[in-house]
Amino acid sequence: MLDFIGRLFAWWNGATLGALWTISRSGKLVGEDDYGNRYYQERKSGSGADGVPRRWVVYKGYADASRVPADWHGWLHHTFAEAPVDAPLPRREWELDHKPNLTGTVYAYRPAGSLADPRPRAASTADYEAWRPDA
Repeated sequence: MLDFIGRLFAWWNGATLGALWTISRSGKLVGEDDYGNRYYQERKSGSGADGVPRRWVVYKGYADASRVPADWHGWLHHTFAEAPVDAPLPRREWELDHKPNLTGTVYAYRPAGSLADPRPRAASTADYEAWRPDA
C-alpha cells in the first residue's frame, strides 16, 4: 500500500503511476544499463518532436540524470539511432567507468581549504587581517 502511494505522488524514486501507464500503453522496453535503469521507446513513431519516437528512462531508485551512462544518454537524445544493447560504443583504453554525480554525498570531492573538509585550512599570505584603530 505504501509503495502504491509513493508511486502515485513521488517522481524522484522510479516512475509515477502516470508515467508507468503511458509507458505500458505506448512504450516497449529497449534495454537496461549496468545501474538497473530501464530504457523505453515509443512503439509507433511520429508523435514526438520532429516526427521521431519518444524515449524514456525509468531510474532504479533515486531519479538523477547523472546516473545515465554516456551511450544511453546519446540514445535518449537521438544522437545514436541504435540502442547501446544493439550497437555498443567502442571503448577506449583511456576511458574511465561512468560515475554518477557525487555532490551532496559523503563521497563528494572536498579539496583542501573547503568548508566541508574536516581538516584545518592552511594559512595563506592572502588571508584577511582585520583593521585595528589603535595601530
